[in-house]
Amino acid sequence: MEAADDAAVYRLTPELAVIQTVDFFTPILDDPYDWGRVAAANALSDVYAMGGRPVLCLNLVGWPRGQLSLDILAKVLAGAVSVASSAGAVVAGGHSIDDREPKFGMSVMGVAHPDHLFRISAARPDDRLVLTKPIGTGILSSALKAGRIDDPYITERMVESMVCLNESAARAAHDAGCQAATDVTGFGLLGHLRKMLEASSCAATLFVDRIPLLPGVRRFAEEGIVPGGTRRNVEWVEHSLHHGDFDDITVALLADAQTSGGLLLCWPDKAGEAPGPVIGTVTEGPAGRISLV
Repeated sequence: MEAADDAAVYRLTPELAVIQTVDFFTPILDDPYDWGRVAAANALSDVYAMGGRPVLCLNLVGWPRGQLSLDILAKVLAGAVSVASSAGAVVAGGHSIDDREPKFGMSVMGVAHPDHLFRISAARPDDRLVLTKPIGTGILSSALKAGRIDDPYITERMVESMVCLNESAARAAHDAGCQAATDVTGFGLLGHLRKMLEASSCAATLFVDRIPLLPGVRRFAEEGIVPGGTRRNVEWVEHSLHHGDFDDITVALLADAQTSGGLLLCWPDKAGEAPGPVIGTVTEGPAGRISLV
């Protein structure tokens, strides 16, 4: 597979490939059960982004045993199992270490037919760009840590988005004949799109007013709550971006580093209804060039 694809792939037979991925992070939510759910959905997402089906998960745990109760860890693990089980995957143990800062994630193995994988290098001009989840979890999780979110609806919508599996979107993409996909995570929408376009030797146009945002995210960005990862994403894509009259806040939103984000699909021009809004189109042009309109 391409070096920058979302997971490693090993072909076992002409009809079976194994997909392997791993992801973990420090707490982004106060509720340990929700943290486990989000971490599992995030780890599973790379398998869906490759067009595969997750089958086996292993827990990865770093835990300060002398500072945090193991009862809290039990809630994290229970949340992860609930999401992995809903995906049809088995959680078969894992590994833990004593760590000064709590960390949790999963190593996930999936399977797929080698000829039916999604690749970031397979985008083609006239493909429509489809995004299956709203963006803004990086900014909102920073606002939550800072104690700035006073509306529970905002937190509920953020958690609801992050624990939602990309399974149905990946299945719809298979049915539509999609060839290219990625999931929107740490590099943000602009960063992951740039990587796909560079690998495919294409450009793209994004329709900014069609890109879904989580509630409250623009307000917090305007108040200066923009995490460091998002700022680094802006710097990384700046030279590839033609943002016209759009302000720096809009660019920061589109570059926001996501946790357990949606799939960015290259939807064939003649395919049917997409599992999310059409936010742009792939075009001919300099590889990696993104224009905002």
